[in-house]
Amino acid sequence: MPDVQKLSIALTAEQIASLKAAVETGEYATTSEIIREAIRDWQFKRELRQEDLRRLRQLWDQGKASGASAPVDLDQARQEARQRLANTAGEQARAS
Repeated sequence: MPDVQKLSIALTAEQIASLKAAVETGEYATTSEIIREAIRDWQFKRELRQEDLRRLRQLWDQGKASGASAPVDLDQARQEARQRLANTAGEQARAS
């Protein structure tokens, strides 16, 4: 294990009880193990959010670079979407 350092945190009585219950039932060996897993989960979710933000910024920039918007005929757009959906369904039926 890498260099381990201690950190003091404040938890509610309910949170502490949940941690202790998980240890008592054998789900985890120690409360520290639970906290480390929670931090790994947080780090993973944080990275996913950062990737999502990078992607949104990229899409925003692409949208701005694509030029001015044009009016859209919603009825025509729905008809085209339904046609694409029907074509996809037909292709899947032929493939199976």
